[in-house]
Amino acid sequence: MFEVSPSRENTNAEKYTLRKTLFGTEDVLPAWVADMDLPTPSFVLEAIQKRLSHPIMGYEEFPDLAKQAQIEWIKRHHHITLEKELILYSHSIVASMSVFIQAFSKKEDEIIVQTPVYPPFFHQVTQNGRKVLKNPLKKDQNGIYRFDLEDLKSKITPKTKLLLLCNPHNPVGRAWTKEELQELLDICKKNDILIFSDEIHSDLVFAPHKHTPLLSLQGAKKIVVSAYGVGKTFNMAGFAISTICFADQKLFKRYKEVYDAIHFAQGATLSHVAFQSAYTQGDEWLKELKAHLWHNYTKLLKALKPYNHLIQITPLEATYLAWLDCRKMQLGDRKLRKWFIEEVKLGLNPGIAFGREGSGYMRLNFAVSSQMMDEIIKRLTKGLTCYET
Repeated sequence: MFEVSPSRENTNAEKYTLRKTLFGTEDVLPAWVADMDLPTPSFVLEAIQKRLSHPIMGYEEFPDLAKQAQIEWIKRHHHITLEKELILYSHSIVASMSVFIQAFSKKEDEIIVQTPVYPPFFHQVTQNGRKVLKNPLKKDQNGIYRFDLEDLKSKITPKTKLLLLCNPHNPVGRAWTKEELQELLDICKKNDILIFSDEIHSDLVFAPHKHTPLLSLQGAKKIVVSAYGVGKTFNMAGFAISTICFADQKLFKRYKEVYDAIHFAQGATLSHVAFQSAYTQGDEWLKELKAHLWHNYTKLLKALKPYNHLIQITPLEATYLAWLDCRKMQLGDRKLRKWFIEEVKLGLNPGIAFGREGSGYMRLNFAVSSQMMDEIIKRLTKGLTCYET
């Protein structure tokens, strides 16, 4: 099912269309933005085709059946029950984050961001006139990233109002444990800090690791807002649909005041259909996808093993994003990026884009077909062999 990638050349795919802008050339295989070079599930496309048999595409409300499909999916996979009346539609999790910032903080307030992290986490803070309070993650002796809670406690001030959590984490690939999250939650609760939990990668956690929804923890309900979506799980980013989930009426009411003022509306007809069908029929498809993604990851690990003195892959627990530690190449960020573009002919995300703590790293998206994964590995190993000679 995932052996060959359909061609996205001459489509409006962001990953391909922006090659010239981002990399200065179209002669790179793009493995950067976090969507998959794999087909969206056939059952999603079939549901859309069925809906297209009706000739009217007018305004729609976000259907209760779609919400219920997501509730049942999350209960089945992550063992938490969300309330239908406390779920809102959003076209993107980044937009949901921005509303959260506007609803629960004021200009010049401090918002905690745990770097290296997906760039909109700090961009949304500054674009909304708030201040980024960096609480960098730290690596242990095994190369695994951890929360630095002592650093966090030392930095909190009366102006610290919010924390933006990436759970699971992009780009470092952690599936935070229940114990880690509880410690973080307790600190925030003690200091009256609200948490936005981005759980878009929650379905892409690899055994034996598990996803822990932040709302499932003791003391979370009154300080946590969580965001979920089908974009990553089912390669459906083009449908622009996600949800914001609450467990507290007071938080919901305040958030909705800002949400309504912006006027998000209720989304598109075909997106509703796609969303519902994915959550209703996607269990077996996801199981096969995760097996394929893990196979790609282990192939990459094996291929890079002879070159570990140059590049090491950060241990992966979740997501389809490999966090490559290239610091031993001693190239510096500009030269490292240039080397990948010109010598390897791969278009990756430079680690420095995820914060200063990403300096010397590159992010590689391995959610591709077996054929494309082989080509990525071929280019990378050839480049490393030439680098050594």
